[in-house]
Amino acid sequence: MTHLLSRRSVLRGTGTAMALPFLEAMLPRGPIKRPPARLVYVYAPNGMELDSWWPKKEGPLGKLPKTLRSLQPFRDELSIYGGLTSDKARANGDGPGDHARAAASWLTGVQPKKANGGIGLGVSADQIAAEQIGAQTRFRSLQLGCERGGNAGQCDSGYSCAYSSNISWQGESTPASKEVNPRLVFDRLFRGGTHALAREASAERVAERKSILDYLKEDKERLWKRLGAADREKLSDYFAGVREMERRIDLFEKSHVASVADSDRPSSVTPDYAAHLKVMADLLALAFQADVTRVATFMMANEGSNRSYPNLGIKGGHHSISHHGDVVEKRNQIQAINQFHVEHLAYLLGKFHEIKEGQSNLLESSTIVFGSNIGDGNRHNHEDLPTLVCGGGSGKLDQGVFKRFPKETPLANLHLSLLGKMGVSVSTLGDSTGVLPI
Repeated sequence: MTHLLSRRSVLRGTGTAMALPFLEAMLPRGPIKRPPARLVYVYAPNGMELDSWWPKKEGPLGKLPKTLRSLQPFRDELSIYGGLTSDKARANGDGPGDHARAAASWLTGVQPKKANGGIGLGVSADQIAAEQIGAQTRFRSLQLGCERGGNAGQCDSGYSCAYSSNISWQGESTPASKEVNPRLVFDRLFRGGTHALAREASAERVAERKSILDYLKEDKERLWKRLGAADREKLSDYFAGVREMERRIDLFEKSHVASVADSDRPSSVTPDYAAHLKVMADLLALAFQADVTRVATFMMANEGSNRSYPNLGIKGGHHSISHHGDVVEKRNQIQAINQFHVEHLAYLLGKFHEIKEGQSNLLESSTIVFGSNIGDGNRHNHEDLPTLVCGGGSGKLDQGVFKRFPKETPLANLHLSLLGKMGVSVSTLGDSTGVLPI
């Protein structure tokens, strides 16, 4: 069977190589196949206010609890799982440091080494997936975040800062560090990377207020003549999304700089957090739409983050408030922060749902895991973890339910199960004991 276009086709210009979205012209002649499966892990720190998280009873999802209310439109592509435990986030004789252990073990199921800032962990679920399917795309995986963090020094009771700043790990001592700057992500994905010519072209475009599409005009016109009506419509939508992404990044950067005194630039910048979350979600959706990667992680904030939320009327730091001591006001503030994070998860799901792929959409072909590796931030417990699995999973998930697994069921069992459904061959992950009926 023949293809009109390769899945690896790109549009080229000076210092630019922009990937194309999934098009019918890339399919072999004959029956239309399913779009490729995607896997995303989204992490929120410091645990949850659990009274507003869990549904009242197991079974099919009805009206969602307060914290999850924004996910109601996606109820049929959502499952809520209870009973999952991350034993390797517990002290197990290593003393304090629950936040570092929480982020480090969420996708690895491995107890992080505690040796005065030394590093010793394991490969994370996303990187196991990336190793097996990453060769099919331009980038093996994508790591995004909204809060910088270092990979050296100590950040939590003797644990390396790398633990609380990363959830993606390529090896025992190698975190797959996240990128928090939207323009750098865009340049890497859609402007030919970070080599000198690409950087020069990017700087020129920014200075002259040009779009990346202005540099691809000739290649666009040649491609346009080869496409059918459906693909032309899809490509028009894609180009519109790229232009909108550039506009959003420009606005983000302007507000980013405008919020800082001249004497503080460029290091001490405090951007609009909600805008930052959305622009990174948009980039993730565009990356999957262009099929430049099929595996991603997204840390909404570092574990132990003490970010304040003035947009919610909350002046105190997230981590400090999470130690609520059962004070009603603080519990309400934690619930509001949790709800804010879930609303941005809903935003991401909405972006995925908008992107059409064949007879379906990007959300249908994706599996998106959202959660925290701390249950209640006040207790610092690591059992009955708040965990969501969203998306259609390419039709391989039993969605629309709230299910509790037996106590002490390893969280790694969920990751192992999802990897299997994605076609990744792996027999064990961290402290996993088997797969789950999901």
